[in-house]
Amino acid sequence: MAVLLMRLSLVVVEEERKEEMVNLERVVFGTVSTAAAGWLLLLGFLYLMCDAILDLSATNADMMMVGVGMMNLHLKSMADPGKLHILMFPWLAFGHLIPFLELAKLIAQKGHRISFVSTHRNIQRLRKLPPYLSDLIDFVKIQLPEVDNLPEDAEASIDLPYNMVRYLKIAFDELQPRITCLLQDSSPDWVIVDFASYWLCPEAAKLNIPCAYFSVFTAAFLNFIGPTWITLENQDYRVKPEDFTEKPKWIPFETSVSFRLFQMNRQFRQFKEAGGNVSDAYRNAATVDGCDVVAIRSCYEFESEWLQLLENIYQKPIIPVGHLPPTTSDGGSEYQNENWLEIKEWLDKKEKGSVVYVAFGGETKPNQEELTEIALGLEKSELPFFWALRKQRGAADNEVTQLPEGFEERIKGRGVVCTSWVPQLKLLSHDSVGGILTHCGLSSVVEAVHFGKWLILLPFWADSGLISSQLEEKKMGHEIARNELDGSFNKDSVAYSLRLVMVEEGGKVYREKVKEMREILSYEDKQDGYTERFLDYLQNHRRAKKIEFPSEL
Repeated sequence: MAVLLMRLSLVVVEEERKEEMVNLERVVFGTVSTAAAGWLLLLGFLYLMCDAILDLSATNADMMMVGVGMMNLHLKSMADPGKLHILMFPWLAFGHLIPFLELAKLIAQKGHRISFVSTHRNIQRLRKLPPYLSDLIDFVKIQLPEVDNLPEDAEASIDLPYNMVRYLKIAFDELQPRITCLLQDSSPDWVIVDFASYWLCPEAAKLNIPCAYFSVFTAAFLNFIGPTWITLENQDYRVKPEDFTEKPKWIPFETSVSFRLFQMNRQFRQFKEAGGNVSDAYRNAATVDGCDVVAIRSCYEFESEWLQLLENIYQKPIIPVGHLPPTTSDGGSEYQNENWLEIKEWLDKKEKGSVVYVAFGGETKPNQEELTEIALGLEKSELPFFWALRKQRGAADNEVTQLPEGFEERIKGRGVVCTSWVPQLKLLSHDSVGGILTHCGLSSVVEAVHFGKWLILLPFWADSGLISSQLEEKKMGHEIARNELDGSFNKDSVAYSLRLVMVEEGGKVYREKVKEMREILSYEDKQDGYTERFLDYLQNHRRAKKIEFPSEL
């Protein structure tokens, strides 16, 4: 019977995946009895039936391979019960997907197995895995449900203008039945969730699967958001943007870290009001409330007081997993590699540490006025620069920004503006790049410090304001001066900050502090220690699972 089921499945899957099925047959019949193997294979077909009942749009072949991949990992974990099988499900933004994948790689390096769940297009856009991890990390591709007003190819927040991300969250929430099916079929030892999937920890609890919330936000940011009950019970005393410009009542120590008024004016409603089905504040609070442990992309060397306070506020174990500096290069297609050769040729001609790399990440898009002042400030600084410019957030964004007239001609030779794909890690690793003008996304900051690049700070939204405030408090970077009410800035403040950090004597404190923190944050043994402590917790708190097979099919 088991052999017959295997042969039938070979008919369904795509031609190029036949070899994987044959390999699975070897694993199945080399590990368990024929009856047990047949039962496991039948689970794959039952998964397809579940998918059809839910009226989801993924193809049968895709879902067959999801079931096969899950069974493959489950069988291998049975063969080595000392190792964990972990399912990871990040929010659909690359500022979340990338650190989730970096954590997955560090866990897999210890021999544990990962099922990394996201959409087809998002997985295709992630950095390639090193060959030695390809058997330990299984990418589980799922089809995003169709939602009104959500463009067909929009599978991540970078594919949409700000005002349309709420539709992505609606589609994300509609994945709940499918993710529940994945948990039922794969029965992982742990599931690691993001802030957005507030509904997943309760589903995992029903299946007796422990749940870890991996926060890509800093501990300082989570402390500012506050205890979960103030959101879940609607008891937050902060009812206007001004209330967030001072440290909350529950922070006992002195700190200059806070939001600026213009930052909260821009995002107060977005954070407090529903973006999709519920607000982001509610998503975060409910996820914390439902999980067993909170893992944070942070370390004691950077924010020890904030980590200790958060454990008191949440009344749950808080485990920093390190800052997760990049472990692999950007990769890229043949065309992209040719593009890098042209960039490298230009960088090779510049003096060591002289070039400013300008990048605002995939999520941040300055408006036209801001873009103009940044460009004119770069011009006025007289410093060489390389600008990775993103003029549009997805095809649905009809507000395309433009550089000032004649700008590119005036800076020719001294500066480069690139609107195509840019290999950020390769740029940051180049000796001629000395500093980065950054939007203060945590991933960009971690990558910059990892390569010892000085920080000129220009935060725009979300948690970037608090990250910038933390960096300034630690003298790791200098923030460009702005209007406190609306956040506007001019070319003079841009040029001043660029020259201060890059060449002026007054900026020496920032340059030296980055060098100091690089040695601390990028020390491999420290990162390995954080990974080990997290894994120790997961292994010590895994729940016993009883697996039974019927004697006959």
